[in-house]
Amino acid sequence: MPATRFVDRLNEQIAYEFAASQQYIAVAVHYDAQSLPRLASLFYKQAVEERNHALMMVKYLLDRDAAVKIPGVDEPRNDFGDVTEAIALSLEQEKRVGDAIEALAQTARDEKDYYSEQFMFWFLKEQVEEVAKMSTLLQVAERERNNPSRIEDFIVREAFDADAADQSAPEAAGGAL
Repeated sequence: MPATRFVDRLNEQIAYEFAASQQYIAVAVHYDAQSLPRLASLFYKQAVEERNHALMMVKYLLDRDAAVKIPGVDEPRNDFGDVTEAIALSLEQEKRVGDAIEALAQTARDEKDYYSEQFMFWFLKEQVEEVAKMSTLLQVAERERNNPSRIEDFIVREAFDADAADQSAPEAAGGAL
């Protein structure tokens, strides 16, 4: 059984992951409504990825016979100014999640819960990638804020929204959804 303190914090993280998923859906809808399909698609995919992170955490707790608490989430932000604002919000969200993931790994280490510490390694790597991705997208968006179609071109040209299956990722509850 994982350390109680870790279980409590991981359940909190599940809430953050589901909230991030909802926020990404709101961002995707915002871009969809502006006829920016590549940005919309990127954020719809991000929403699914965040939901799957929550389900990976759920599966881990189930596999370890720990209590799982599926949370409600607050309403996401739905209104944004120019094309950069939603991306900037997404970058800040990824930084906050990264800090929380790092704290979770530290909790596992402090509690000498080595299975949980090892479980968190993939999420640490993932957060580095997510922050870098949103940082790059924000740089491009700030440069091209007056011509959003160039942001769309960047996403296509760089295959920025391509999904690469990571065989080292933890399994999600419900399998591949």
